[in-house]
Amino acid sequence: MAASPVQYAVSDTDMESGYASACSSEESLTEVYFTKPHLKYLNKQLQNLEPEDILKWAIISIPNLYQTTAFGLTGLVTMDMLSKLSTSSPIDLIFYDTLHHFSETLNLVSRVQARYPHIKLHIYQPQDADSEATFAAKYGAKLWETDDERYDWLAKVEPAQRAYAELGVKAILTGRRRSQGGKRGDLDIIEVDDAGIIKINPLANWSFGQVKAYVDEHQVPYNELLDMGYKSVGDWHSTQPVKEGEDERAGRWKGQEKTECGIHNSRSRYALFLMEQEQLRQQEELQKALSGVEAEEPVDETVLEMASRPVEVVGVLSPVVEVPVEAMVVEAPMAEVPVENLPVEVSMVEVPVETTVVDAQLVEAPSIETPTIETPSIDTQAEASKATTPAILDSPTVKSQELWLPLTPTSSKDALMTEAPAVQSS
Repeated sequence: MAASPVQYAVSDTDMESGYASACSSEESLTEVYFTKPHLKYLNKQLQNLEPEDILKWAIISIPNLYQTTAFGLTGLVTMDMLSKLSTSSPIDLIFYDTLHHFSETLNLVSRVQARYPHIKLHIYQPQDADSEATFAAKYGAKLWETDDERYDWLAKVEPAQRAYAELGVKAILTGRRRSQGGKRGDLDIIEVDDAGIIKINPLANWSFGQVKAYVDEHQVPYNELLDMGYKSVGDWHSTQPVKEGEDERAGRWKGQEKTECGIHNSRSRYALFLMEQEQLRQQEELQKALSGVEAEEPVDETVLEMASRPVEVVGVLSPVVEVPVEAMVVEAPMAEVPVENLPVEVSMVEVPVETTVVDAQLVEAPSIETPTIETPSIDTQAEASKATTPAILDSPTVKSQELWLPLTPTSSKDALMTEAPAVQSS
């Protein structure tokens, strides 16, 4: 009689290995990482897919996926497509209420919630402000005119980062398209920003006409401002209607070079603002630590080390290098060349001779006439052997030296006047 197979009792919560069941718990799954070749390959494969298929792939492949939207036309189409997909858990929406939206935009939010009640909406506003008036009172009136980068940070970027942290966002669906122009012209289907957030642009290939046709066909609610010439709607103070033939986003920040608010522009000046604020915070903590005042949060040693480092500024001034004094003045070494190695012409000149020391007694040497050596310019080397040379006059390359003579000269004046034979210097 054949033995019965062993029966394993496996609960729904005990599926870590994956062998007992075809499924596995979410806790056992690793985070998603893309290498550059992998990302390039995926973009090539997804490029030819329809937006619905890209959304299906994203839902299956990417964990912690959310949709960020300002309820623009493309975001509304994405939302409607998602609502038609069979999924056990709908994709949540994240809306950044800058407190400066058009009233038509806020009215649209209410209509969307009524149309798609199963979609959960997370609304994030600037910190410590719940209206345009409180924002102006805290941060200053018309901050977008006096410091637009700080405005973008406070109204949009900081709320986005707070949402990502609180909700555990790993990837987002955006409504960006290549046909919107500007920096979006070379948009990929999948991107990874500097913070590691995966950004998926399912309608990157679509034109404005395709988006509007979908909205009309499926009766998707949209912003009433579109019927007034607005193709891209943002804050009321930075959005204008566009003219025929202009880019879709030409009405955003009109008259400025700016085309992005900072959420999708990692290299904008808001990042510098954030860096400056972080540096100030680190410096304050360092000063508190050095003065013995306990900071509100414990100061990490790495923070202290980083704050104490000088900040490198590129393209302003060259660094000042301290050079030792002895390295600043360089004198060529003087070589003493033996007289017998030089071709000389002898002439008479009177040179005062300093006192010499003989047998530890100072004896003044008599003043005598000594020859002057005139020599052509020669190259001398530092390694030449030391020798005493007579005084040299009218020579551009040999320095005059004091002549030291014995107390009792062994040669007469006539002997000194004898012409020395010409010798080729070595």
